[in-house]
Amino acid sequence: MKALVFRGPGKFEWVEKDKPTIQNPTDAIIKITKTTICGTDLHILGGDVPAVTDGRTLGHEGVGIVEGVGSGVNNFKPGDRVLISCVTSCGRCDYCKKAMYAHCEDGGWILGHLIDGTQAEYVRIPYADTSLYHIPPGTDEEALVMLSDIFPTSLEIGVINGEVQPGDVVAIVGAGPVGMASLLTAQLYSPAEIIMVDLDDYRLEMSKKFGATKTVNSSKGNAVEQVMELTDGKGVDVAIEAVGFPVTFDICQQILKPGGRLANVGVHGKPVDLHLEQLWIRNVKITTGLVSTSTTPMLIKTVQSGKIKPQQLVTHRFPLDQIMQAYEVFRNAAKEKAMKVILYND
Repeated sequence: MKALVFRGPGKFEWVEKDKPTIQNPTDAIIKITKTTICGTDLHILGGDVPAVTDGRTLGHEGVGIVEGVGSGVNNFKPGDRVLISCVTSCGRCDYCKKAMYAHCEDGGWILGHLIDGTQAEYVRIPYADTSLYHIPPGTDEEALVMLSDIFPTSLEIGVINGEVQPGDVVAIVGAGPVGMASLLTAQLYSPAEIIMVDLDDYRLEMSKKFGATKTVNSSKGNAVEQVMELTDGKGVDVAIEAVGFPVTFDICQQILKPGGRLANVGVHGKPVDLHLEQLWIRNVKITTGLVSTSTTPMLIKTVQSGKIKPQQLVTHRFPLDQIMQAYEVFRNAAKEKAMKVILYND
């Protein structure tokens, strides 16, 4: 089969590789029909995730068709169309019993990280019964690719951790795919205002179409001052950090009102300055996290009902064998006006 493999920081290639086989009774082999590229993949290529070794197939999102299952798989059979979770869950360890699948003792985020991932023609999924989801008939599969990672991540680590409530003023710093997914899922909780902060006017305009009530271009003046002006000097109830840079984290901690919540979603490759000397007296709460995907079944239902439309984030489509070109587009998102790319292998 063909697969995209990591060759060290800044290096990757589309190569011929052995097709995966069943290794354990709980495994399933999936033929990938659609996958995508995540900002985390760019962090890997940037050298921010040293656990990813030379030769690893990248990718942790996708949908596909079950080609084979191990003897211990009960919920899936060859021919089933499935959504692949970015997080692998054994379903039995102490963390899984607490629905903290991100910290599964024999799983968690391993696809495209510690084991071969989904940016390939085929992928092996451990613990298939608890790491795959049946695709409901007639459901848009491009929408479901977004449910592998960015929508549960945005909902769980951004919106739910940030305790977004009806009437809140929410600021989302970063209008990339995760920021946009945070924007869409935050509206499930009826905030009064959602302020989107980014450097790119095109993305800010797109965010207005998705429900942002106000926007701030941080390249055109001090972002903190602009947000404070929009909130009559009060600040925001919730700040969602959706980039993973020290500067964006700093914006978030400066714009919170007393009692505010900072939900960090971005993947950070460098340390940040935590201004605890300013935050403690304002009763601020800071949360971090790696998605557990416990909300995926609920999100599938919201997609079926049309309550959220994740496919709105798809801007580019490529055949899977053009993945190198797709990476160039995704890496130059501002220039290419790219949000999410779909790679299809139908």
